[in-house]
Amino acid sequence: MTRPLLTRPHMHYALAPRTLFFSHYFYTGLRIATGVVGLTFLTYAVADLPTAMAVAMGALCTSLMDLPSPLRHKFNEMLAGVLTCSLVALLVSLCSPVQWLLRTVIVLVSFLASMMTVYGRKAMPLQFVALFVMMLSSDAAATPLQALRQGALFFAGGAGYMTYAMVVVWRLRRRLKQQVLAEALYELAAYTGIKAGCYDMANPLPAQMEKLVRQQSVLAERQQASRDLVLRGKPRDDEAVLVRVHYAMFDLYELVLSTHTDYALLRQHFAGGPVLPLLGDLIGKAARDIESAAYAMTRDRPSHADTDYRPELAALETALRALPPADSDEVNPQAVLRATSNKIRDMIAMIARLHAASGTEGGTLPMAPGSDLTPFLTQQRYNLGTLVANLRWTSPTFRFALRVAMAISVGLLSSEWLPYTSHGYWTALTIAVILKPTFSMTRQRRTDRLVGTLIGCVLTALILRFVHSPAVLIGFLFVATAAGPTFLSIKYRYTAIAASVQALLLIGLTVPHFAGAIEQRLLDTLLGALIASFFSYVLPNWEHQHLPELVDAVTDANRGYIDAAEDLLLERAVDDARYRIQRKRFMDALANLSAALGRMLDEPASQQRAPAELNRFTVQNYLLMAHMAALRLLLQRYADNLPRAEVEATLGHAFARLRGTLGAAQAEPAPLPGSTDRMAAWTGWAPLRRRLRLLQQDAAQVALCHGVIDSALGRADRTGRSPTSHVEWN
Repeated sequence: MTRPLLTRPHMHYALAPRTLFFSHYFYTGLRIATGVVGLTFLTYAVADLPTAMAVAMGALCTSLMDLPSPLRHKFNEMLAGVLTCSLVALLVSLCSPVQWLLRTVIVLVSFLASMMTVYGRKAMPLQFVALFVMMLSSDAAATPLQALRQGALFFAGGAGYMTYAMVVVWRLRRRLKQQVLAEALYELAAYTGIKAGCYDMANPLPAQMEKLVRQQSVLAERQQASRDLVLRGKPRDDEAVLVRVHYAMFDLYELVLSTHTDYALLRQHFAGGPVLPLLGDLIGKAARDIESAAYAMTRDRPSHADTDYRPELAALETALRALPPADSDEVNPQAVLRATSNKIRDMIAMIARLHAASGTEGGTLPMAPGSDLTPFLTQQRYNLGTLVANLRWTSPTFRFALRVAMAISVGLLSSEWLPYTSHGYWTALTIAVILKPTFSMTRQRRTDRLVGTLIGCVLTALILRFVHSPAVLIGFLFVATAAGPTFLSIKYRYTAIAASVQALLLIGLTVPHFAGAIEQRLLDTLLGALIASFFSYVLPNWEHQHLPELVDAVTDANRGYIDAAEDLLLERAVDDARYRIQRKRFMDALANLSAALGRMLDEPASQQRAPAELNRFTVQNYLLMAHMAALRLLLQRYADNLPRAEVEATLGHAFARLRGTLGAAQAEPAPLPGSTDRMAAWTGWAPLRRRLRLLQQDAAQVALCHGVIDSALGRADRTGRSPTSHVEWN
């Protein structure tokens, strides 16, 4: 029996000690610490300490751009970081002797750096690095010659680290692909585990559906990261197995998605019996089985299908046989139960194929030669026109840039009134760390920064109190340097602890007799947090302002997905490429809306709009996607004796009414085909009707929620129908 790999449900896999040291997070932290510390000591071996520290700053800032990315993207991102930060360091250093000029440049750099966030999440590290360099360079006045020297050393450190990182990542590129693919498998296991909870009567069904949608958003993000690394470019011979596992993972995901059933009906009729716990146990064991495949992938080993499902399957079969003969009211629940049991068996068989794919060497790849995978991959596009187009008052990025520039200016001015000046830039740096484009992110960063700084200061005080050996202190410094990037995107509070330890240990090593650094760090952080909190309400960017376009994006993606699904099910499409592209687009739109809803719930109550309806709208759209996946697999399962003409007519009628329910302009659907002997003899006819009925019911709920949301957001119902319309499948 496979035992759980994680210490508690839904915990990020990289926070569990057993899996942390095989994750790409730990590898990234170790690579960064080795590069930064190694480059610093290499420079110190041939030069003096100030030179080594200048080079170290260049390497440290560039390391913040060292994120898991395709090699070409990584090169572009790190090169942009080296050039931008070297220019900022030189410009700020040259202006440092003239206070009014320095403050003008600081405001300008703060604004322009924050405008770079218009290019998306990948630009967020570059924005912070530019602000970080600006703070460090403004700490002390420098002559033009000193400024040129510092800029050159900073560039040397950045270029040196970039060269080191690119070589290491190129050498270990297969390992990185394994780790990112394994992370997607871990998230699929978590998603499957939440599915198991749907059969537990102790879990309220609406709350469980919400968890599923949130986890599906996380899963979609990790799957995209896997696509970008595994599918980009022609795979080498030793990478073919990764491609096969990647495709097997998506086939398994569609099977898990298709296991969605009428949970409320099953709970109503089978509560208190052995069937629901057995179904939950089977899916829970499947989740742990997927985890075992992910764990083997991180260890560069093939996984094996050694999980024994036979006891649960035998008990389930016994329980199904023991059910009383179905009367007219019980036929439908028992049919749903047996269909669910069959889909779970299919899922278990697919997990076995996933294990087999991990041990297959050579052979053909699962995609056709010459396939265009561009629509599935993230494209890196940075153009000046996008930035210029956002230089307007209504742009959220423009308002965020103004907010950051004002907050940092106030932070630097406030530090001049403090009784110490040696590290006044910490206040502004805290503002740069905390103040984010959204209120929700700012709030979370503020809490993590304050708690992390307090713990880091206490921890450093204990280290400096009892440890006096420079070699041991350097060891602690290395650990802190590695821990910072390791936990940056999974537990920022740990990163805040590591950053405080790192900064204070550097002071302790370079200025051993400097007193009061820890107290000043705490006060500067507190002041920066207060200023950032105040400015989070200045020119705010509330989530409800963007909800209409996000809701419209989901609606448009939904219609595209329905069209692609109809073409696939009616065999109008040559392959499922368009279906997969539209499904990805639909998943991305749902993930964006779900993330915005989560952020809105962290905002003041006065800025929240229709949260319950939005959550329901997101869940119901997710269920539409699950129904489509189930329809596809249903036709595959019952392919024998399938009455193609009658089924196509039924599906065409259903899709026409589905579009009408969702508000799309459609011609009157053709009448349903009459009952024939072929339809009655086909075993898939009843399951098909049940699935189409659920599909129409959930589509009606989507339409209902959409109407309520339009009203809450002050928009007229644009569908030309009553928002309370309800269409049933007859």
